[in-house]
Amino acid sequence: MKEIGVGLLGFGTVGAGVVEGLQRNADLLARRVGAKPVLRWIADLDLDRDRGVKVDKAILTRDARAVVEDPRVDVIVELIGGVGIARDLVTRALELGKPVVTANKKMLAEFGAELFGLAAQKDATLAFEASVAGGIPIIKALREGLVANHIEEVYGILNGTCNYILTRMEQEGLPFDEVLKAAQAAGYAEAEPSLDIDGLDTAHKAALLASLAYGFAVPMKALHVEGIRGLATDEIRNAAELGYRIKLLALIKHSEAGVSVRVQPTLLPREHMLASVDSVFNAVLVRGDISGDTLYYGRGAGRLPTASAVIADIADVASRLARGEKGGLPVLPPSGAALALVPVQEVASRYYLRLALMDQPGALARVATILGRHGISIASMMQKEVRRGGHVPVIVLTHRAVEKSFSAALEEIDRLDVIGAPTVRLRIEDFD
Repeated sequence: MKEIGVGLLGFGTVGAGVVEGLQRNADLLARRVGAKPVLRWIADLDLDRDRGVKVDKAILTRDARAVVEDPRVDVIVELIGGVGIARDLVTRALELGKPVVTANKKMLAEFGAELFGLAAQKDATLAFEASVAGGIPIIKALREGLVANHIEEVYGILNGTCNYILTRMEQEGLPFDEVLKAAQAAGYAEAEPSLDIDGLDTAHKAALLASLAYGFAVPMKALHVEGIRGLATDEIRNAAELGYRIKLLALIKHSEAGVSVRVQPTLLPREHMLASVDSVFNAVLVRGDISGDTLYYGRGAGRLPTASAVIADIADVASRLARGEKGGLPVLPPSGAALALVPVQEVASRYYLRLALMDQPGALARVATILGRHGISIASMMQKEVRRGGHVPVIVLTHRAVEKSFSAALEEIDRLDVIGAPTVRLRIEDFD
C-alpha cells in the first residue's frame, strides 16, 4: 500500500491529538483511503514536554523549514497558528506544490486571498476543515454537500468560550467577570481572552464561511464585530423573561444588495434550535434555496474533535495522491463576480433596548417620539419596579429598522435629560 508522508508543524494540543488519532486509527484510515498516512516529521520548538502520546524521537525536530523542504514529505499539516512563521511555511509548501492542511483561521481570514491564489496557481490543495467549528464538518458541507444550493443565510455559534460564559451566566445568574475567571481556571478561556470575548475569533470563522458560501475572499474589514465583554446579567434575565436566549452569533446573509457579515450578541427565540446550544458546543445553521435549513452541531474545539477534522483533510489528500491526482476542489469555488458587501449601517434588524428612564410622566413618550421620527415602531415594552437613583429600567423591543436610523435615534435618546445611563442595545434574530 502506498505511503503518504506527513510533516506535522506544531506539536501542541491539537498536534498531539492528530498524532494520537493517526496512531489509533492507522489501519482504519488505510482501508478507507487506499493509502497509509505516515508521520515523517514533527516540528516544534519544545521537544521535551510530555504530550501524552508516544513518538519516535528520531522524527522530532525544531527545523520546520527542513520539514517543508523534505522530498519524503508529501503533505504539510500546519498547526503552529498565528500569521508569522506559519504563513511563511505554508507559502513555501504551496510554492513547492505540496498540499497543506491547516486549522489556522486567523491566517486564512487575513491572508486567505493570497494563499488561496497561490494554491490555485500551483494546483495544490489548501485544506482547512478544522479552522471553523472544530470537529463539525461545516467546510465540507458548504463545498460539497450543499454545492447545488444558492446559500441564502448562515448562522453560527462558533466560539465555545463565549457560549460557555453565556450559558453559566444564564443558568447560575453569575456576572460576566466571575464566569470569565471560572472559564480561565477550567481551561476554556485563555489568560488573555480578548480574541474570544471581543468576537474576533468568531469573526475569523465567519469570514471563512462567507468566502466559501459566495465564492470570493471576504476581507475582515467588511465585518461588523461586537463581542460579549461586559454583558450584564440584566440582559440575560430580561431576555429570558421575554422568551429569548442570548448567544454570540455570526450572521451571514445574502440579499439583492449583496452580502452582510456580522458578529454580535443576539437574542434568539428560546424555541429555536440554535438557542438550545449550550456550554462549549458549536452549531452552524445553513439555509439553502433548495435544501432549506440544515444544522451542524458538535464540539467546536478541543484536542480530539479538532484533530478529527485535521485527519479528515489528511485522508482526503492521501486518497487523491494515491490516485495520482495533485489538486482537489477549488479552495474558493468560483461563483462569478464578487458580490457587494453590505455595511452594517444598511442592515435592518429588530432591537432590544434597556433604558434607564426617569420615573416621571411623559418620559417614555419622549423616547417613543424620537423612535417614531426615525421610522422605528415599538413592538412591546416591559417596565421593572427596581429604582436606581430615581430611574427605572424599561425594556423595549422594536420592529425591524435599518441600523443607521436606529443609531441616529439612540444618539438622540441618550441626550435626553430623562435618561440616567447609556442605553443598552442588542439585536434580535427571529429567523424569518
